[in-house]
Amino acid sequence: MRVRKRRSHRSGRAPLLSPGRPPVSSRDERRRFWSAIVAGMSSEDAAVAVGVSQAVGTRWFRKAGGMPPAMFRSSAKPLSGRYLSLPEREEIAVNSALRTYVEERLAGIVVAPSGMRIPGPTVAWKGRLHGPRQDRRWAKAWSPEQIARRLLIDFPEDMTMRISHEAIYQALFVQGRGVLRRELTACLRTGRALRMPRARVGRRGKSFVSPEIMISQRPAEAADRAVPGHWEGDLILGLGSSAIGTLVERTTRFTMLLHLPRLSGHGDAPRTKNGPALAGHGAEAVRSAITRTIITLPEELRRSLTWDQGAEMAQHARLKIDAGVQVYFCDPQSPWQRGSNENTNGLLRQYFPKGTDLSAYSADAIAAVAATLNSRPRKTLGWKTPAEALDEWLR
Repeated sequence: MRVRKRRSHRSGRAPLLSPGRPPVSSRDERRRFWSAIVAGMSSEDAAVAVGVSQAVGTRWFRKAGGMPPAMFRSSAKPLSGRYLSLPEREEIAVNSALRTYVEERLAGIVVAPSGMRIPGPTVAWKGRLHGPRQDRRWAKAWSPEQIARRLLIDFPEDMTMRISHEAIYQALFVQGRGVLRRELTACLRTGRALRMPRARVGRRGKSFVSPEIMISQRPAEAADRAVPGHWEGDLILGLGSSAIGTLVERTTRFTMLLHLPRLSGHGDAPRTKNGPALAGHGAEAVRSAITRTIITLPEELRRSLTWDQGAEMAQHARLKIDAGVQVYFCDPQSPWQRGSNENTNGLLRQYFPKGTDLSAYSADAIAAVAATLNSRPRKTLGWKTPAEALDEWLR
């Protein structure tokens, strides 16, 4: 009698294994199972010891040919710390105090010292390269690394308030099911996920800059950040030639912002060549703003100010007299000579995105952003805030 074989048998493929019980076990259970096998236990006893049925243990044993898979051998490298186990993810989900702390700093709002919320702009993404993304947000938005490091300072004795920055990223990814990139992009201070090449802009030297006030003549104590009181300054520009001035202290990274409102008559008529600087960030307006801002500091915190060779600093000689601060200028096309200021300007773009009219912000709103930035922990300060670092020097 001829026995007819099934089509699957005639194909020459190996028979498929029975699916059996769904794979509900974790990697940790399998690791403990094979550790028990190596210790001399039978597959049935090892399965019971790790909390699975004897049939599952037998199937694991037979499928591996009685030998532990490479990933469960004693010689296998441990998993990288950036991957979370199931218990760790569950711990993140049920530790409410830690979750609240992380969530508040990932998407905190900008609040004035009085407690009043400061509304920010609604800036939509434009251009083909951006794709379907959420509108940019105006928020504290600490980075996961800032949050993880600050926990050690805020809760030095509470070991339950501990999490790594990689764990925060992993938890967000699991909860969002793939929308982590989209959610974080809305809070990125640069507003983009990929680095863009820097524009090569050539700038000519200014007539008001002389060799004795170049950065090479700046005191050595300013270069090594040993003593506070040496500042770096710049302007961040917005829509319609609007601007906000920034002053960053080199030692503590403490930041002060300059309110530069537009002058009367701006936009009423076409701009006149060599006419008055009605946009609000001409030489006189910038000098006045720096003077009234920096004069509030003690004299020992007004040692020097380093700026680029922008026309807004044409009145630096009078600034030295009014504010009692020596001004130095960077070399052309050398933004790294004001590294602290460049980094801070990048952080400020999270609050003042490119493409917004900066003249719409009041002095109170700008002060609230400065207070928010000075209360964010910084890696270069050992995860202290700039405000805390400055307070230590003033004691």
